[in-house]
Amino acid sequence: SPHVTRAPTPLSRLSDRGVPDMRAELERLVPEGAGWQACEVDNLGHNPGRWPATLVQPAALVRAWLDEAANLTALHTRWRASVHQLQQVDGQWQALDADGRLQGQAPLAVVAAAHGSHALLVRSLDLDGDNLPLRPVQGQLSYAALQDMPLMPRPQRNNGVFVPLYEDRSLTPARVWAMGSTYERGKTHCHTTDAAHERNLQSLQALCPPAAQHMRELMAAGELRGWAQVRCASLDRLPLMGALPRLDALAELADRIGRQRSRLPLAAVPRWSGLYALTALGSRGLTLSHWCAVQLARQIDGEAPDLPPGDLDLISALDPARFAWKQLRRAQSASAELTAG
Repeated sequence: SPHVTRAPTPLSRLSDRGVPDMRAELERLVPEGAGWQACEVDNLGHNPGRWPATLVQPAALVRAWLDEAANLTALHTRWRASVHQLQQVDGQWQALDADGRLQGQAPLAVVAAAHGSHALLVRSLDLDGDNLPLRPVQGQLSYAALQDMPLMPRPQRNNGVFVPLYEDRSLTPARVWAMGSTYERGKTHCHTTDAAHERNLQSLQALCPPAAQHMRELMAAGELRGWAQVRCASLDRLPLMGALPRLDALAELADRIGRQRSRLPLAAVPRWSGLYALTALGSRGLTLSHWCAVQLARQIDGEAPDLPPGDLDLISALDPARFAWKQLRRAQSASAELTAG
């Protein structure tokens, strides 16, 4: 659904592009009722109003993408291959496991491993938390089969979202209600807990008391289900999309331009050849993943972004080098102040 704000922000502007883009992908590849359904959502607290929305079973869309790529013979998959480190050898990016065994190689690599991207890139590129500030945010969804009529006509959102009915013939059970999800910064586990169910229950109490009472009864009977996973969020809550910075070359360049008393533009930050990232989509993965992937593909192919000139700042806002670049700018400013003093 749209990210609604009183005044435009980079995230709301990205959402304005990502929502219709993802809806078009769903309509193109997945039958409605077998992976997604259209609806509206009522915002009850922050920026109240009713907004168009889509409920999605992500696995259905991912399967459709994989099938399409396989039919085009454009994709070779290797599942359950743990990548511990990347290294560049003779123009090839090699993916190594924890024992140093080669898992695959190619001249181009895209790191799209959610919060797993952080540890992988820190090991591979000598980055630190200031250069790549990614944070885990664990979330748990509470849900159960819906046996009767839904208790609200449409989803309700305030502190979390109550979905009174998701109906999907590809699932068992085919009719469910759901409440979620929690937002636990710093947590990286993927198991459900009673404490997280309780937090969802308190949020549901404020949205729909009859549904909260039903949830209490299911919890007492041991019939409430749950699902937990970890979001990856950046320090500024925007995704990372683009070529990764080369910090050793950046330090040398910064020293040179510092002596010239000039400023380094973001676009001039040195990059690793053939290494890109698409991560930190936070709570907006379904909204932004496909749109960002298309823009990244255009960047890799040397094409201009699919944006009007007035919106090109959105690409810079997603640049993975922005944190190292800002850190450099702060250091240059501090150095200039000391010199002036």
